[in-house]
Amino acid sequence: MNSKYLPGILAMATVVVASNILVQFLFGNWLTWGAFTYPLAFLITDIMNRVYGVQAARRVVFAGFLVGVACSLIGTQIMGEFGPLVTLRIAVGSGIAFLTAQLLDVAIFDRLRNGGWWQAPVLSSIIGSSVDTALFFTIAFSGALSFLEPGNDVSWAGEVLPILGAGPNAPLWVSLAVADWGVKMGIALLALIPFRIITRKIMAQVV
Repeated sequence: MNSKYLPGILAMATVVVASNILVQFLFGNWLTWGAFTYPLAFLITDIMNRVYGVQAARRVVFAGFLVGVACSLIGTQIMGEFGPLVTLRIAVGSGIAFLTAQLLDVAIFDRLRNGGWWQAPVLSSIIGSSVDTALFFTIAFSGALSFLEPGNDVSWAGEVLPILGAGPNAPLWVSLAVADWGVKMGIALLALIPFRIITRKIMAQVV
């Protein structure tokens, strides 16, 4: 492994572990604290992609995926008030969403890398984050996929309520997904500041 990639791998591992811990703690009615740390994974991937290229970014993604799998395996062994902290559906949804969205982010960033400096990180993060949210919440909580883990009762997530307490009626998990997506969109834009600062600094050192 190239030692230049180590900071990116460690940063990704830190974000994944922190997000797996913070997802256990609620922030308001629709979010967990993990919603605010997880989107930083896209920032890390984009920085690695800009500075070191596609292969480096993919290595960081796969490292994050393996750490996420380890966290899920540990979570399945920890019992909470309503059963394991991590169910099979959550573990599968998390893994598929992370790997798919991150690799999509890498591919889109690479395609747009010669455009304006902000285009690649913004568009790749927005598209990747949207796919991540759609995949995770659908796999983890949609009643249509209950066959994935028949013994896991996710009926609470299917309770029909106004979206975010004010919109049209939809299953609760849709509100959770919309809130999560909104945070990711906001962080994708705010992340432009550290993206610009960090990439400039690293690339100046590389040159």
